[in-house]
Amino acid sequence: MAKKSKLRISLYVLAGLVVLVLLILAGAGRYMLGFSLSPDKNRHDIDSTYAILYERYPDMKPWMDSVNTNGILKDTFVVMPTGERHHAYYMKADNAHGKTAVLVHGYKDNAIKFMYFCRMYNRDMGYNVLMPDLHGHGLSEGEDIQMGWKDADDVMNWIGIAEELFREEGCKTAMVVHGVSMGAATTMNVSARDVPDYVNAFIEDCGYTSVWDEFSMQLKEMFGLPSFPLLTWTSSLCNRKYGWNFREASPLESVKKCRKPMLFIHGDEDTFVPFSMMQPLYDAKPQPKECWIAPGSEHARSYKDHPAKYTAVVRDFLNKYNAN
Repeated sequence: MAKKSKLRISLYVLAGLVVLVLLILAGAGRYMLGFSLSPDKNRHDIDSTYAILYERYPDMKPWMDSVNTNGILKDTFVVMPTGERHHAYYMKADNAHGKTAVLVHGYKDNAIKFMYFCRMYNRDMGYNVLMPDLHGHGLSEGEDIQMGWKDADDVMNWIGIAEELFREEGCKTAMVVHGVSMGAATTMNVSARDVPDYVNAFIEDCGYTSVWDEFSMQLKEMFGLPSFPLLTWTSSLCNRKYGWNFREASPLESVKKCRKPMLFIHGDEDTFVPFSMMQPLYDAKPQPKECWIAPGSEHARSYKDHPAKYTAVVRDFLNKYNAN
């Protein structure tokens, strides 16, 4: 009887420990989901966003003052199929030649922080530009970050809106989609879709292979934790709450389906989205494709470190592939 009692107690203790571990895992998973996918609480503070832009790129202020004073930079709100109200900035080229760039920002950023790309395309290359605030970013509605996965649906809608905004005399514009970091992941996921014929090229700058790979790396770097079991559980929570999981959100799988030209850009000192992710992405993409490695550049700093070279690389690529 004593042995049975001890066995029963041991089983109760074991069961209690299992329950405790599950409760801890559940709580940790909810925390990680909120930590990784909750929008910036200050995302609607546009003034502070401009301040960040000017701190990083002081030479942007005169140009931004000019385009704002002259009413060249405009914005628009649209209702997405989800019923949420989304926002974008757009700017028409002075001498529009039927070419348009849809520019996609990064994680917990917004379109304003990437206005230097708007300047590059509009002032330096003569492109019309549309820059959406992604779901849960900037002035767009949404209470979760979609890591470029469901964002691809929204960008598909913005592609059609951009074509309508910049259409001249019934002609369809030649278009490139260009994204940075999470925007690059979005761009790669869009590239797998049945995009309109006028979308001729894609540019991804420092995108990740998959959400699973990126979060796994960050979990280890920031918390010293392995992927299993926390990331597995958090991915499952994401699937139940938002309808997608970290493994399926895979730009690596998306680029395998892309048949249109893509330019890959990555700084060789990037540790946030490791430079090592560029090669498998490039290898997975069928021809035509090109790549440029920004020497000495950290995450999303390739343009800042090498503005003239970056512009030249992009211009040469688009002159080759983004024809009317």
